[in-house]
Amino acid sequence: MYVKPEIKNIENPEQKKMKVQYISIVIPVFNSEKTIEEVLKKIRGNLISPLKYEVILVNDGSADNSYFVCKKLAHKYKNVKFINLSKNFGQPNAILAGLKYAAGEFIVFMDDDLQTPPEQITRLLDKICEGYDVVFANYIKKKHDFLRRLYSRINNFMAERLLGKPKGISTTSYCIIRRYIAKELLKYHGPYPFISGLLFRTTSNISKIDVPHNKRNFGKSNYNFFKLFKLWLNGFTNFSIKPLRISFLLGFLISFSAFVLVIVLFVRRFLNPGIFIGWTSTIITILFFSGIQLITLGLAGEYIGRIFLTQNRHPQYVIKEKFNIKEDE
Repeated sequence: MYVKPEIKNIENPEQKKMKVQYISIVIPVFNSEKTIEEVLKKIRGNLISPLKYEVILVNDGSADNSYFVCKKLAHKYKNVKFINLSKNFGQPNAILAGLKYAAGEFIVFMDDDLQTPPEQITRLLDKICEGYDVVFANYIKKKHDFLRRLYSRINNFMAERLLGKPKGISTTSYCIIRRYIAKELLKYHGPYPFISGLLFRTTSNISKIDVPHNKRNFGKSNYNFFKLFKLWLNGFTNFSIKPLRISFLLGFLISFSAFVLVIVLFVRRFLNPGIFIGWTSTIITILFFSGIQLITLGLAGEYIGRIFLTQNRHPQYVIKEKFNIKEDE
């Protein structure tokens, strides 16, 4: 009797990983006329055939010649899409603008300043092909200034408490996501997007790889204290009501402490009528409780204001021009 031989799959696992049909790389561009062409050069030098890819440059209201450099690159390379926004809307908004026109089955987000090494894209791709939905680049040693490093630590700490970020995962602007995750991100239409918050509310199947972080060779970071604070505030008022709960709990604890303190002072005055209660402690108490009230009111006002702007259809971004993008895309 003839028995049909079993045919084993002898395909190389590494080759199977690279059977990705198409990837998209979204790069928000802001005042990077000296670096964006080199970023694209490194991408082209590392993503070789048979891997197919596209690069989507999003000019976020640059004040230098970034617009002309990006336009030149779009004319030179057919797989480079270029979106020019009408003004500066912020990095998260620019990412969503580029994401709308991304056609790849995997989408990479990265910076325009060469601090995020383009050479690591294939490693991100290999890792996500293991079955993850999102893979972050974890910088071995950050070359940011003190303010950016401090912000990152605070952001990661708060994201674990308020947004459900998995422990051991550091959020960075360099990551890769699957297409179905991108579709979920695009469902968000609020004017203040926070990419990490959108990712964490969509999936917990997240991993990371360690990558080097390059030193900045040109210019300085576009993030100052106020921009970092605004970004932080966007994340935790758009995707969590825990700050309101914390303010309520804090108000309750302070009120209870004040009640106990009043009883203690009353007992002390009753036992020692000659005790002198100074006006300084009274003024400090008034200022302290007034500050707590203003913080709580401001926090509630922030939530209400964002609801108003969302209902008023405040735009995430406004596209002024598009290059290498079909009208039906």
